[in-house]
Amino acid sequence: MKLPEKVKIREVAPRDGFQSWPEFVPTDRKLEVIRALVEAGVREMEATSFVSPKAVPQMRDAAQVMAALPRGQCTYCALVPNLKGAQLALEAGADRLGVFISASEKHNQANVRRSISDSLADLAAIFHLARERGVPVEGAVSVAFGCPYQGDVPHQDVFRVVESFLEQGAELVLLADTTGMATPNRVEALLEDCRKKFPQGNFGLHLHNNRGTAMTNLFVALQMGVTVFDTALGGIGGCPNVPQAAGNLPTEDVVYLLEEMGVATGIDLVAVIRAAHLLEKILGRTLPGQVMKSGPRDPELAAQVCGIGHDVLQA
Repeated sequence: MKLPEKVKIREVAPRDGFQSWPEFVPTDRKLEVIRALVEAGVREMEATSFVSPKAVPQMRDAAQVMAALPRGQCTYCALVPNLKGAQLALEAGADRLGVFISASEKHNQANVRRSISDSLADLAAIFHLARERGVPVEGAVSVAFGCPYQGDVPHQDVFRVVESFLEQGAELVLLADTTGMATPNRVEALLEDCRKKFPQGNFGLHLHNNRGTAMTNLFVALQMGVTVFDTALGGIGGCPNVPQAAGNLPTEDVVYLLEEMGVATGIDLVAVIRAAHLLEKILGRTLPGQVMKSGPRDPELAAQVCGIGHDVLQA
């Protein structure tokens, strides 16, 4: 296998995870999780999103979260749907902006109550404002691999959004499997087509696990040389406008897989497992992550970190 020597893990639990959680997670508990992630070695994170508090009340404390973040080791991205969100995020001190637009008209209307054309029309002003502040911008193409309202999404519709992001100067474009509809052949095909059409683009993946294919999709992308992936601690997350949405790839599961294959992540597996345990305690429910339950490869360490007794190990 030809794999990259290292990858960048973008942690999205504080945004994607808490945004989709049914109950509001108190600000101080959010910050507790964020600090644990930074201590585990996470160096890039979607900390929050500046969206309408009426539409997404779980993110109503975005400014308070940004104001209290532990600075100096981690770069914090704030997700924004429009110019107003970008203005608020920059005022709050975001290190990066993430702009998301759907490739599907129906999903964009459901997600942000705007047409794709209206969303694209905001980009020039958002990027101009960010450049004035010296803040980089990355773009995310939602439902790039399939839409819950229309099904398949033609590549041309994805290209329309990607092209607009790149024309404005996006440093990174994330192809988002918002619905968990991606399969390895679709990941390979879209990545190949995007690279052919936009050879100057830097592409990453944001993978949801609705249909259990996310880790396989990551592995295919990894073999294709992708080095930027979104993951969420404990596997929490899911688009509020996708029926029966499942979470993201668990950060600890991805770290385990990559480090075992010799691909560096810069994240300490034991520390991120402990962060996942903290998150589970705060949320009060069993989370979908697997490595947080089974632990590292070493049996003694697994017993220590995950409480697995030797009798279980020997069974």
